[in-house]
Amino acid sequence: MATSTDTTVNTTDVAAETVGEDGVRRRDFINIAAVSAGGVGALAVVYPLVSQMAPSKDVLAESTTELDISAIQPGQAVKAVFRKQPVFVRMLTEAEIAEADAVSLGDLREPETLADRTLEGHENVLVTMGVCTHLGCVPLGAAEGENKGEYGGYFCPCHGSHYDTAGRIRKGPAPTNLVVPDYTFTTDTTIVIG
Repeated sequence: MATSTDTTVNTTDVAAETVGEDGVRRRDFINIAAVSAGGVGALAVVYPLVSQMAPSKDVLAESTTELDISAIQPGQAVKAVFRKQPVFVRMLTEAEIAEADAVSLGDLREPETLADRTLEGHENVLVTMGVCTHLGCVPLGAAEGENKGEYGGYFCPCHGSHYDTAGRIRKGPAPTNLVVPDYTFTTDTTIVIG
C-alpha cells in the first residue's frame, strides 16, 4: 500500500500597505485622524469644565467701582461700596494735609506717611476701606456731623478706635491703619477702585 502524505503549505497573506503619492501610508493617516478626533473630544469635555470656574458677570461687575469725585469739596468725604464693603473717599484740606504730615512716625502704631497712603499728584484725595481693623465695624466720620474722633479723622463707635485725617490708627484697640485699596485715577475727577 502506498501512503500519500499531504503536505499543506501555510501561506500568510501579507497585506501590502499602499503608499500614497506624498509618502503617507494608510495606517499613518488613520493614526493621525484618531489622535485628532481624540484631541477635539478632550477639548470638548475640558472647556466647559474650565469655563464654569470663571467668575460670573455680576461678580466681575463688582470687582471694580468707578466713582466721580468732582462734587466732593475739601474737608468732605463720601461713602461708596466696593465688593459689598464701604469705602471712604475724603478730599483733604490743606490744614488736614499739614496736620497729617506733622505727625512723627514714631508716634504711630503702624508708621505710614500721608504720601504712602495717597497717589502721587493726588495727595489731597484719601481712599480707605470703611471697615475698622479691629473687629470690622464701620467707623463714623465720613458723613457731615458724624463723630470724627479725637484726631479729626474717623471714630469707630463699637470699641473706640480713633483714626487721624490720614486714616491712621492713633488710639483704641484697632491694630492697623484703615486699609487703602488699590485704585487709580482715570481722569482728574474719576477714580476706579479695584
